Amino acid sequence: MQTHLLLIFVLATIVVVAIAANRSKLPPAIVMVLVGLVLAVTPGLPRVELAPELVLLLVVPPLVYSAGIAMSWREFRYNIRSISLLAVGGVTFTTVAIAAVAHYALGWDWAAGFVLGAIISPPDEVAPMAIARRLGLPRRTLVVLEGEGLANDATALILYKFAVAAAATGTFSFGSAFLIFLAIIGGEIAFGFAMGYASLRLRKWAADPRVEILLSLLTPFAAYWPCEYLGGSGVLAACVCGLYISWNGPLLIPAATRLQGIFFWDLFIYVLEGALFLLTGLEARPLLERVVQVSGAELAVAALVIIVAVIAARFLWIFPAIYLPRWLVPSLRRRDPYPIWQRPFILSFTGVRGIVSLAAALALPLMTAAGEPFPHRDLILLLTFWVILVTLVGQGLLLPAVIDWLGLPKIAEIEQIEEERAERAARRSAINAVVQRLDQLAQERDLPETLVNNIRAQYGQRLDRTELSDGEEDDRALIDLHDEIEALLIDTERRHIFGQLERGELIDEARRHIERELDLREAELLGNIPGALNRDE
Repeated sequence: MQTHLLLIFVLATIVVVAIAANRSKLPPAIVMVLVGLVLAVTPGLPRVELAPELVLLLVVPPLVYSAGIAMSWREFRYNIRSISLLAVGGVTFTTVAIAAVAHYALGWDWAAGFVLGAIISPPDEVAPMAIARRLGLPRRTLVVLEGEGLANDATALILYKFAVAAAATGTFSFGSAFLIFLAIIGGEIAFGFAMGYASLRLRKWAADPRVEILLSLLTPFAAYWPCEYLGGSGVLAACVCGLYISWNGPLLIPAATRLQGIFFWDLFIYVLEGALFLLTGLEARPLLERVVQVSGAELAVAALVIIVAVIAARFLWIFPAIYLPRWLVPSLRRRDPYPIWQRPFILSFTGVRGIVSLAAALALPLMTAAGEPFPHRDLILLLTFWVILVTLVGQGLLLPAVIDWLGLPKIAEIEQIEEERAERAARRSAINAVVQRLDQLAQERDLPETLVNNIRAQYGQRLDRTELSDGEEDDRALIDLHDEIEALLIDTERRHIFGQLERGELIDEARRHIERELDLREAELLGNIPGALNRDE
């Protein structure tokens, strides 16, 4: 299919599937994969094949960077132990477990087993969060899942390169590989911080929202590509860069840039994620066409063994990883007590594999250094696809029922109430600080009393709103009624302004100025809805 037709086709399909998913209450990610799968096996439709370098070099960097921007550095740092145990320990354990299963149960050599293990070991950073955010998981569980998704691809892709090199050359040195692994991790962390610092300084010098947004678009590639070229994965550098900007950006990024950047990145990531899920399903046809040397019985046995192993390995790692450190270290147990069993269970159950695994499988070389076919390449491709399909569609469809069975929405609701209470307290504190600063400025500059009283009244209204939202149910209902009435008045003002424009009483440029003020106020009203998107860029 020609590129421009494919692009239009993908965008149109995303729109149709999104509408259908919203009406059916199914996770859009799963519906997108299923639609892609149906289209892939429909006779007469053109063949679409995914280029692995497209995913690894053009799609992964902005996805990881955007997730880093959205992630709270404070929460990431607080949960760094849990995240590291999953992103590094869990991926490594799963890689070794799959290699052992492939060696002993399927009769593969160790090198090919490690290649398969490295490919399917990392849970996807996009799919589980696209599903989990809609289902009311506790905050800390979401943070750990998102943090794991940010870093696990880095571990897996580094292990993947070692495993492919070992399978292609027939040689491997554990000591040398371990030292290189540590050097790559340290180098990518340092480079990610450096790129985050440089990006913020360049954007400050640009002083133009359009240029700053372009710089923000280039930043993930600037952090990812050099590390990839030098033999690393680039994922960790892009992740660290995003986290750095998330923490340091709020005081350096202008409001105009932030407002426009939120819209740009929200739309950009939405399209990328939708395209990835659709292409995952569409890849079924080229995979089936290219794999001709694998028998149905061999594939069925291998798929069953590997799928069970990859799901079981995550459970076998997560429960000890969460409970054992607390049992061995009393100080850790006092500071961070044993979690309820539902938390490790849901973390284990959300081990959904995604497009990065498929891209890594497609990128496998055809031949070894000795000129022989790469061992089990065709079977690795098919197994990777089946692991993605079963975990994404199977576990994804079961996830809402499992979350309800575990009682996690009730826990999340209690957490949300506490978070909203903390937000209101922060608002009160900030407004009180502003009023004190206003009084100070009034004395220093001898400001007119009318001006001071007007400004103080504006902040007084905001404080009154905060107090009401923290009060009884009747008070909160009064706020909702206020917002509803104000939204109706904004609509009335908007229609009146448009009428003046039609009658020639107002020029378009003036209408746009007024309309922007109305849009910002309307967006502020909509922003009071809990769970609204909140990015720092």
